[in-house]
Amino acid sequence: MKYTTLPNTDIKVSKICLGTMTWGNQNTESDGHEQMDYALDQGVNFFDTAELYAVPASKETYGKTEEIIGTWFQKTGNRDKVVLASKIAGAGDYTAHIRNNGFAKEAIVEAVEGSLKRLQTDYIDLYQLHWPERGVNCFGVRDYPYQYSTQEAENHLEILETLGSLIKQGKIRQVGLSNETPWGTMKYLQTSEQNNLPRMITIQNSYSLIHRAYEYGMSEVSLREDIGLLAYSPLAQGVLSGKYLNGNQPEGARGTLFPRFIARYTGENSQNAVASYYELAKEHGLTLSELSLAFINQLPFVTSNIIGATKMDQLKENINSINIDLSKEVLNGIEAIHQANPNPAP
Repeated sequence: MKYTTLPNTDIKVSKICLGTMTWGNQNTESDGHEQMDYALDQGVNFFDTAELYAVPASKETYGKTEEIIGTWFQKTGNRDKVVLASKIAGAGDYTAHIRNNGFAKEAIVEAVEGSLKRLQTDYIDLYQLHWPERGVNCFGVRDYPYQYSTQEAENHLEILETLGSLIKQGKIRQVGLSNETPWGTMKYLQTSEQNNLPRMITIQNSYSLIHRAYEYGMSEVSLREDIGLLAYSPLAQGVLSGKYLNGNQPEGARGTLFPRFIARYTGENSQNAVASYYELAKEHGLTLSELSLAFINQLPFVTSNIIGATKMDQLKENINSINIDLSKEVLNGIEAIHQANPNPAP
């Protein structure tokens, strides 16, 4: 395994992060425990979850993933071996079953206390805001939704003050963002600096070979402000494994069970790009998953690459991507495909 540190801290994390959002829906508790056992044995010490999980979000599965992690901590005693990240859900119809007061002070406190109980731990290493309360272009929205631009943005000061209080209490150690924009990220950094409050150290945004929109503005923010990307959906919800090519719908696959989750990645342009990346990988003796993940692993603005799997063979292949170094020829091939069909997925 390769390691880095969370920016501006001495917290060492693996470049591969174990994603967990299928546990409690597609995966059972025993599946989750098996994945954590294997990942830790392979040197993966960074796990990411959220109060919202399992996904698809529902009242019935709310908090199930954190509960599975909690029973594993209780069973194994491995809490001190893991850097644990979780998130508070943002407001909206999708999360109405959780709460309806967004990132208000009482909501953040309630969310943290609930996660700590389910996770069976006294602290969370990295606590993140799952998505902004204002309208932004994420989750398949390609362009900025300017019709929401006049709505009031988050109360950045109150949010950071609340998170700072939780840090002082020892309930969380560091804070981060998710699904944020350059403006939102800089606003948090500015508010932190002006008021001597905790600094956001990471941002968890979508990034893959067919969705590299992070490079439009956020990659420069990452590099110049030292706020690391935790890349999620690096395989575009499994599309970049190649298993959905030519209209295939593998039995039990996420995109087969929940087609709306891969819809943004399966347009004609995306399928053409995936087919091109597949041929490039094949030409160089790689699987498409290996090519896709190894590309992200070597990017200078990436702190960790969040992989997820429903099957153990997928998990093993994904973790092993850290051992693959792409040649200049392969990287040039990737850029040629990207230039011919840039960011086909929103």
